Amino acid sequence: MVLKTFGWSFAITALGLAAAVFYGGWTAFGIVAILAVLEISLSFDNAVVNAGILKKMNAYWQKIFLTVGVLIAVFGMRLVFPVVIVAISAKIGPIDAVDLAMTDKDRYQQLVTDAHPSIAAFGGMFLLMIFLDFIFEDRDIKWLAWLERPLAKLGKIDMLSACIALIVLVITSMTFATQAHQHGGVHADKAQTVLISGILGLITYMVVGGLSGYFENRLEEEEEAEHEAEEAAKKSGSPVSAVVMAGKAAFFMFLYLEVLDASFSFDGVIGAFAITNDIVLMALGLGIGAMYVRSLTVYLVRQGTLDDYVYLEHGAHYAIGALAVILLVTIQYEINEVITGLVGVVLIAWSFWSSVRRNKRLAAEGGDGETAEVSAGV
Repeated sequence: MVLKTFGWSFAITALGLAAAVFYGGWTAFGIVAILAVLEISLSFDNAVVNAGILKKMNAYWQKIFLTVGVLIAVFGMRLVFPVVIVAISAKIGPIDAVDLAMTDKDRYQQLVTDAHPSIAAFGGMFLLMIFLDFIFEDRDIKWLAWLERPLAKLGKIDMLSACIALIVLVITSMTFATQAHQHGGVHADKAQTVLISGILGLITYMVVGGLSGYFENRLEEEEEAEHEAEEAAKKSGSPVSAVVMAGKAAFFMFLYLEVLDASFSFDGVIGAFAITNDIVLMALGLGIGAMYVRSLTVYLVRQGTLDDYVYLEHGAHYAIGALAVILLVTIQYEINEVITGLVGVVLIAWSFWSSVRRNKRLAAEGGDGETAEVSAGV
């Protein structure tokens, strides 16, 4: 089971590490290995959230997710996105940006450093909205019930998530402006950049949310039509073309999954800049990590992990919220990437442990898992 699910990841790891040694020796090997581990640790929450969607898809579309989808994730977000960042910052073409990354790494590093406030504001606001929309939604099963119950009640207020996110953004940009002024005002104009980038992150989230909602609605329509067709076939005794309907539904679900998956790539890409400014090593390391995240997503689905450990999705979203805060803080202050990775791992491990305790309690009580909400007892 493990070899079947992670086989491609193992193969890509071997090829990627070999390419790193060939490209830059054992130092490059170490950097690529660190980047791969960083990507996996930062994106474990990504795998958990994706698994909640992927479990609705059949084995064929899961395979599409691991092949076609990984091209989008690896080459789109992990390779093209860093180049786009430099191209926008330096106001040059993509080809010139690649040339700059390969031939003038010091200049490339400076451009990346200059672009970090806007990257962090954009990614931080996007991830913050994901977290806020999750905690303000009323759910049957609650992890930290003492916190989630009142937040679910507040979530009934329209546009509350967007309002809170905008308040956080304004405070962040004003703090940045104040700090810049105290240090001579050299980077005072960055406050405006942070504000604009954060607003763009919020707009992007709303666009993605709109597309996701569209795909979900189409999926529900396809499922309803398929159900009606099956009922009609049973009454008439004629066969029904369920494959076509399932194919359409799975296609829209795949698009929905790709939109969400791309949105979670910001943290790994941004974190990689703190380790290396070599675009080749970055692509190799993040590419290897992305493969493991995808394989882990499929593994969680096939093992039924999310159904068995119901708090994992909660832990993943709390990790996203923590990452959003960290990104916004790094606009002004440096935070070690080890801390960033450990925060997510700790929250998910905590939610897993809480799920295990819940399962043992239900088993002792003779429950079937469909009881009233159970908190983690904290």
